[in-house]
Amino acid sequence: MEDFLIITIPIVIFALAFDFINGFHDTANSIATAVSTKALTPRRAIILAAVMNFVGAMTFTGVAKTITKDIVDPFMLQNGSMVILAALLAAIFWNLLTWYYGIPSSSSHALIGSIAGAAIAAAGFQALNYTGFFKILQALIISPLLAFAVGFIMYSLFKVIFKNNNLSQTNRNFRAFQIFTAALQAYTHGTNDAQKAMGIITMALIANNHQQTTDIQLWVQVSCALAIGLGTSVGGWKIIKTVGGKIMKIRPVNGVAADLSSAMVIFTATLIHLPVSTTHVISSSILGVGSSHRVKGVKWDTAQRMIFTWVITLPVSATIASIFYYILILFF
Repeated sequence: MEDFLIITIPIVIFALAFDFINGFHDTANSIATAVSTKALTPRRAIILAAVMNFVGAMTFTGVAKTITKDIVDPFMLQNGSMVILAALLAAIFWNLLTWYYGIPSSSSHALIGSIAGAAIAAAGFQALNYTGFFKILQALIISPLLAFAVGFIMYSLFKVIFKNNNLSQTNRNFRAFQIFTAALQAYTHGTNDAQKAMGIITMALIANNHQQTTDIQLWVQVSCALAIGLGTSVGGWKIIKTVGGKIMKIRPVNGVAADLSSAMVIFTATLIHLPVSTTHVISSSILGVGSSHRVKGVKWDTAQRMIFTWVITLPVSATIASIFYYILILFF
């Protein structure tokens, strides 16, 4: 019991803190289009997203199990408590830094890179579960490309289907429908993103011999669902501003196409137990919709800045995590 209090409880607290920060950092993406088109007021959008994130987080656990076992083997993890704590500190640091500057960076990249970096610092490159790690990397790389393609196709179909409709009436109808798509997108966000904290808490429980399987305990699922829901209620206005307006000027029809496209990609990933970056997927679907609507209307300088941040997040977070690991073992 004493070991649990000294080691595991602080890890659980930091994991829930990461999930809370994820709520206001990443969840803003899921409601950005609805807020930018005025389909929802910011307050109502935040409440809707908080509720749907909680519901989504309580629905599935497959992604959590992938995080638990596919980056490193929790049953063989050397100095596991310090590895996990260093990973959480690094991921939180990177999330707060990018949130402060309003950059829609990926919490998923930050966490996965941090776990890998801390594990390598502890036991070398052999600590990685290469089969699972590369499977996760492939999902992180392919999902935004897929979201771009789906967004492009989705909006292209909309242009054909609604080409003879009155533009203002169509936008009014789509603005009302955006309430549903925003809810759907927040739900799918909860099914994937909240599970990452569940996975790392379960990893800590295994590493400290409090659990012998990769099953997600109910208290872990409920606490993570509450944390991401509460984080969502805080809001992420800087990220909303970037995703909702600095990529392209979004109209309701654009927003619906982007929301449906990203929700499809995220939910498919959840069903096959793969963690993806909801930030990447949502932003890429908007880029795909914007390219289909009018390539020159997309603010590619913002897109380039986002892509640069996405690329550097994995190696930077891994490096930060290794530094935190070396600092922790000096004092503990």
